[in-house]
Amino acid sequence: MKRFFSILFLTAVLVFGLNARTFVLCVGVSNYENSDLNLAQTTKDAKQFKAVMENETKDITILTSKYANKENIKEKLRAISNRAQKGDKIVFFYSGHGYPGGIAVYDNALTYQEINDILAPSSADAKICFIDACHAGSASNIRDNSKNYKAPTTGNIIYMLASRADEYSMENPWVGHGFFTQAVLKGLRGKADANKDKKITVKELFNYVYNDVQHTTAKMDVSQHPQLIGQKAVADAVVIDWN
Repeated sequence: MKRFFSILFLTAVLVFGLNARTFVLCVGVSNYENSDLNLAQTTKDAKQFKAVMENETKDITILTSKYANKENIKEKLRAISNRAQKGDKIVFFYSGHGYPGGIAVYDNALTYQEINDILAPSSADAKICFIDACHAGSASNIRDNSKNYKAPTTGNIIYMLASRADEYSMENPWVGHGFFTQAVLKGLRGKADANKDKKITVKELFNYVYNDVQHTTAKMDVSQHPQLIGQKAVADAVVIDWN
């Protein structure tokens, strides 16, 4: 009888991966507390990212405009970081204004260091952050002297960023998205599947996004270079599985 249950348990592990889960937080800020900062496409970016990720998981939270304030974002991100267990993954998507060192949410500034401090202690195997914002590449300058890790090189965190630290992240008014988000969505829907296994890894997605953004922005005489920073091992994590 013991052997029977051992085999049954092993089968469950192989087939269901111990019920590994994906937790997603989508944030898009089009309307700001200061209306002079309003953007056109960013809320739509977050909603479309949510729609694609619904094929992977139902554990999705979306915050837009006035609800995408600093307190709410940190609270939701902390909640899913605490819920996620070994084998799970966390996906954080943001579209809105950015500045050197962080993102400008509805009412305040949220630094990459603050994001990292919330994500790093989580037990999740992979924490994948998509940042469609100006100066997003400045996330590579995160340093933390108060803890035992140097962000974002530990903590199972990887950032896919829309631009270099000294670049802007541009919107495409004709398709209703930022150029970066447009490429991410196309890649997740299948165009990034280089080996045709119906699984889109971080590495596959970045390779597609980089080439797509370069090609699209070059035609408009704009300089925008997506960046990928973080732990190399997380680059092999599957963002979405279409099987």
